[in-house]
Amino acid sequence: MPDIIKQIRAELRAAVTPQGASGYTRFFKEPVKFYGITGPAVRKIAVKFWPSIKNLAKSEIFKLCEELLKSDYSEEAFIVAEWLPKITSQFGYSDLAIFERWIDSYINNWAKCDGFCNHTIGNFVDKFPESLTVLKQWAHSPNRWMKRAAAVSLVLPARHGKFLSEIFEIADILLLDKDDMVQKGYGWMLKEASKPYRQEVFDYVVKRKAVMPRTALRYSIELMPPDMRTEAMHRQ
Repeated sequence: MPDIIKQIRAELRAAVTPQGASGYTRFFKEPVKFYGITGPAVRKIAVKFWPSIKNLAKSEIFKLCEELLKSDYSEEAFIVAEWLPKITSQFGYSDLAIFERWIDSYINNWAKCDGFCNHTIGNFVDKFPESLTVLKQWAHSPNRWMKRAAAVSLVLPARHGKFLSEIFEIADILLLDKDDMVQKGYGWMLKEASKPYRQEVFDYVVKRKAVMPRTALRYSIELMPPDMRTEAMHRQ
């Protein structure tokens, strides 16, 4: 194990607090492996060690990131989510296969999924829009976190008014999914898209409101005016 990984883990163990532990146990239905460290404390550790690795070859940074992901500790996954967006300029299209494998192998709760996908995959899609085809394939995966990843990877692009037609395509693929983590994921994506495209998202939701799960529907219309929310929620 590289020395830097040992150093990071020593710092993580030293930063454990009761408040950090209670934060994890409150927000997850499934079992989660964690040290018990607050988000700001994890971010501080990620920032502290970044200068030690930022000049490494991309392949070496990827090796360190995978070593952290393999541990299954949520805080180590959050460090990866802090580091990778910093090297977006070095991403090549073939890296998407690596990221896909990591999601399929190591992502096992909503926080890991969102932390990794919002910026790392979101930045990747911005750089390589052709990767949207792969995200649509993820939406058909039997892996709940891969399906959620297909949606939450587009949260930031959606917020910036990008890829609306692909966002609707992915929402259509996930529309009837019975998993609430998937429903919340694509509902969040639609909610962000409603910031630049309120009427378009409203029309999309109203057309599908008879079959759209309530969880996804509520997320999608959360930012809309009361009259639009009322109409969208009315099923008859």
